[in-house]
Order: sequence, then structure tokens, then C-alpha cells
Amino acid sequence: MLTIHRLDLSDARILIEGAAAKAREIGVPMCIAVVDESGTLIAFERMDGGKVTSVTIAQDKAFTAAAARKATHDYNAANVPGNLAFGIHTEVGGRLSTVGGGLPVMVDGEVVGGIGLSSGTPQQDMDCAQAGIDHFESKRQ
Repeated sequence: MLTIHRLDLSDARILIEGAAAKAREIGVPMCIAVVDESGTLIAFERMDGGKVTSVTIAQDKAFTAAAARKATHDYNAANVPGNLAFGIHTEVGGRLSTVGGGLPVMVDGEVVGGIGLSSGTPQQDMDCAQAGIDHFESKRQ
């Protein structure tokens, strides 16, 4: 029998709160998705001005980070012609994202979910995702 640890709705709201605060700080309205450890959506926020196309992208980034237990930018580094992982973004019905901005959420060394952001540059998305995780971790202490 398995014991599964996962984010709940209040955790997801904390992650979104931290990510949205960073997005406001840098002046980029974001789409923010939080999923559980299986990649299933728990919560989503499209900030006023967040790009319509970023709704799906943010969710796919969060899905990738949680389900694959890996940051999306790590896939980006491996998804180049000639590497064995080239083309990974076409798997799982095209849901695997290789664009920076998706991070797994870890508690006690275990992936319990993922956060994905989209609407900024990949670095801005990554920074806001990390801010969400940092805020979550500060609330857990």
C-alpha cells in the first residue's frame, strides 16, 4: 500500500500568493498553475493582463514539473538535436513542457506537486515560480 503526500488547496493558494507577489513586483501579469504530485490541477490564477495563450502553457509547465519530478528548464537543456531526449516535448500528448517556468514542489525530499507560470520570459516565469515555492516554504516553518 502506498502513502501519498500531496498539496492541498490551501497550499496551492499560498504558492499562488507568493508567485503573484513576485509577478506584481516585476510588473508582469502571469498565469499561475498549481498541481498535485500526479500533475492534476488544484488551483489556477490568471492575473489581470495574463496572456490567453499562457493559460494552457502554465498548466503544462506545472504538470511536467510534478509528473516528471523535474524542472522544465532541465528538460530544455536536454531537448536539443543529437541528444537522446530530443523530442521529449512531443510525448504525453504534447503536454511535456521544456520551457523554463515549471518547478516541482518538494516537502521533506518528496515531490508533492508542481507550480507553473507563463506570460513573461522563461527567466521571469522561473523567478516567479521560485518565489511561490519560497513563500510556501516560509509559511511551513
